[in-house]
Amino acid sequence: MLFPAKSFKKVLIGAAALALLSSCIHKKYETPITKDTQQPDKVLFDKAMHDIERGRYEVARIELNTLMNTYESSEYLAKAKLAIADSWFREGGPNGMAQAEAEYKDFELFYPTMPEASEAQHKICMIHYKQMDKPDRDPLEAIRAETECRSLLTQYPNSKYAPATAQILRNVQEVLGQHEFTVGDFYFHRGANPAAANRLSYVAEQYPLFSQADEALFEAGQSYLNMGPRFRQHAAADFARIVREYPLSERADAAKKALQDLEIPVPEVDRAAYERTKYDIENYRHPSLLSQSMGFMRRGPDVSAAAKAGQPAMENMLFPIPASVPKANNGEVAANGATGGTTDVNGSVVSDSTKLDQGQDARNLPAATSKAAAANAQAVPSNHEADLKKAREEARKKAKKHRKKNASQQEQQQQAAQSKQSGATGAQQSQPQPQ
Repeated sequence: MLFPAKSFKKVLIGAAALALLSSCIHKKYETPITKDTQQPDKVLFDKAMHDIERGRYEVARIELNTLMNTYESSEYLAKAKLAIADSWFREGGPNGMAQAEAEYKDFELFYPTMPEASEAQHKICMIHYKQMDKPDRDPLEAIRAETECRSLLTQYPNSKYAPATAQILRNVQEVLGQHEFTVGDFYFHRGANPAAANRLSYVAEQYPLFSQADEALFEAGQSYLNMGPRFRQHAAADFARIVREYPLSERADAAKKALQDLEIPVPEVDRAAYERTKYDIENYRHPSLLSQSMGFMRRGPDVSAAAKAGQPAMENMLFPIPASVPKANNGEVAANGATGGTTDVNGSVVSDSTKLDQGQDARNLPAATSKAAAANAQAVPSNHEADLKKAREEARKKAKKHRKKNASQQEQQQQAAQSKQSGATGAQQSQPQPQ
């Protein structure tokens, strides 16, 4: 069915007017207190709610403070304090969000047992969640949002806001995981294998629900393999975890092949991890074309790839020491029962200072012994071997160029001096001799 051009234009104008009208209508402020009474504190409270709905936040705060200071035994005190925080939250902006967070924390401090305390904590979480930056920028707001969301899930696990907060926490950890993965991926493609393996393994361990945790584990395993046979077990552990916890990953087949090349048994698939991954794939919503094209204009991160199920990480791990760093012998008992374990460095405190003079100096050992020890020693991988080699080569080129330049300048100076001297000699010879 075809519509006339004028009718179609009228429909578009009507839709635009309706959208403009709806944007001007303020959201109704929800309050459970609906008693119809003419008490002065209730009148003040209702007037403040009306002003909040109309966007008159400063007037509403004055009325609510008047209620709190005048009617100290009113049943609306808690609601008034929460409404003040909500007015700052609705007003928005950096100053409004900071004031709202302070008011919400005060409400939790004075009324910790009220049902609205969990709502206040949820709003604090949302304050930092709305101010998050993209993964390649400062992660401060994401870290604070993670902390506040964890506080709600710990203090109010049965709250009606707990499911929504858990999903917000998954979104936040998706951003933090992407931030750490970007750093590790840079190290991986730069060839800094120890740094890449350490950072990428940490990402998968700290944020197991991260959408690229399988890719992080695969690159970490490749980095360990590039570091030599000494780190074969570390690589096998990362490849095995891909097969076990991320069976639907695109890297699962490559991880199985790597385990077979290392002659390591392929582990069984974790059924719970399989169901969780399947649920995430089925509930994934691809961003629209408009959202993708306008993403550079949006301040906040894209969290469409965040997990939709699973328990988010509730504690922060300590950043691990790289596997390439030698371990100290602290006298601990190893798994096989041997004291001290398999270690690389032995250290002890020497109380007698004369021991330093009596002990054998490694520099005085015979040359053959030193060469044999050096041949048996395993080299510790370095992040900077290629960089140092390149820097030395550039330094040699610069020194050679500098020497060539100095030689050219000296030669020019000598030529100038010789020409000046020859000119002076010629002038003396051309002068007439006295009679």
